[in-house]
Amino acid sequence: MHRRTLLTGLTAGVLATAPVASASASASASVSGRRVLHVRPGESVQAAVDAVPGPGWTIVVHPGTYREVVTVAPDKARLTLRGATRDPRDVVIVYDNANGTKKPDGTTYGTAGSATFTSAAPGLRVRDLTLANDWLRADHPEITGTQAVAAYTYGDRTHFENVRLLAHQDTLFVETTALDVFDRQYFHRCHIEGDVDFVFGRATAVFEDCHFHTLRRDVDFTPKGMVFAPSTARANPHGILVLGSRITSGAEDGAYKLARPWVPTYETTAWPSLVVRDTRIGPGIDAAAPYTNMREAYPWQTMRFREYRNTGPGAEITVPENRPQLGRGEARSHTRSAYLGDWRPRA
Repeated sequence: MHRRTLLTGLTAGVLATAPVASASASASASVSGRRVLHVRPGESVQAAVDAVPGPGWTIVVHPGTYREVVTVAPDKARLTLRGATRDPRDVVIVYDNANGTKKPDGTTYGTAGSATFTSAAPGLRVRDLTLANDWLRADHPEITGTQAVAAYTYGDRTHFENVRLLAHQDTLFVETTALDVFDRQYFHRCHIEGDVDFVFGRATAVFEDCHFHTLRRDVDFTPKGMVFAPSTARANPHGILVLGSRITSGAEDGAYKLARPWVPTYETTAWPSLVVRDTRIGPGIDAAAPYTNMREAYPWQTMRFREYRNTGPGAEITVPENRPQLGRGEARSHTRSAYLGDWRPRA
């Protein structure tokens, strides 16, 4: 897959590389008293983030393609970052670092460091835009660390609404601020695509009315990838929850697994949790054996993997022991409100 294919359907836009936010945007915000900054083609999203003086601000990004890395610090609490239109294809923030990409000092970025967009801010809200990492394996055969993250999010009450998240391996990293903290994240009406473990991490993460799409891969082995790789802390009763969504594929039937458990070497007590319910699963998922192991020492059968009332050819139960199901009573504990508690994200 070539880079242009990865970004198919996205606005061509104007490449934004300017290192500073516009003075006019900052001035208009201070004069009007409104907590709003605007970013237009030729300006920098990161510079606008840096210019935010405290909590509760909004950054409006106008249509265009912004090739840069964006990092939101913890002190930018309750920041809203949104596209100026309601179409997420109109605003694209994209970069191309991978795990194995070398920094100027000769070290590599690592998985988390490869992210195009990173946020540690509590109460973050992102909507109506695209976050992408267009790094490609085929362009860099010398690099073995092929994880290339589009968004790396940690911080409680993170909310993505109508956002497109595009990459290949490790597209969306839903993490927490510490091993013993159970940060909550909510994704609504989002489009997320990739190939290997492209939704992963230990956060309490709810996906509702989302579209997960597995990419075609030019490899001669199967499985060609996995959608989910949760790494939930053992003490956390809630991991990744998928509600009322759909899973489609650009690959051949049965080429992908639904999930595999990730038990990190730095947290071997992890007990990955994934519940997929009321979701249509297309034929790209291996219905007979939808789960697999990342490491044999941590078999998926010992993890908290469950399904409930899924439909579609990829949800067909042909080998019952390979598709653990929730009972009706158990399903009441796996809802948006049960996972998010006292937080009620607004649409």
